[in-house]
Amino acid sequence: MSGGPDRVGIVLVSHSAAVADAVAELARGLAGGGDPAPLAAAGGTPDGGLGTSSELIVAAAEAVDAGAGVALLVDLGSAVLTVKALLAEGDELPEGARLVDAPFVEGAVAALVTASAGGDLDAVAAAASEAYGYRKV
Repeated sequence: MSGGPDRVGIVLVSHSAAVADAVAELARGLAGGGDPAPLAAAGGTPDGGLGTSSELIVAAAEAVDAGAGVALLVDLGSAVLTVKALLAEGDELPEGARLVDAPFVEGAVAALVTASAGGDLDAVAAAASEAYGYRKV
């Protein structure tokens, strides 16, 4: 987790630690090197199983929080519910944390590129969400 101050942090929440880690690695690789914005994976459960963990999500969000907000991208249903519950509680995630509606892989790449270029939380969320429009055929 690198990145300068005042950049948006990104957390990738997946039901699988391997998936979250792989998407983080892919995003870093495709973001173009340099000094990427802070990015952390929060996948699976603390014991290595499939699922989502509030503790892992909170720890990842705290690790990437540089004061400019934290964009949380999620893979599937219960990951969405877990992040929404944390946001509703209001005291566990850093101030400015936001659930971003975006495709997991493409959104992660777009979010990291935008955050690394200094985009604010609105710009990072918009870039990630716009990834829904990426056509493959």
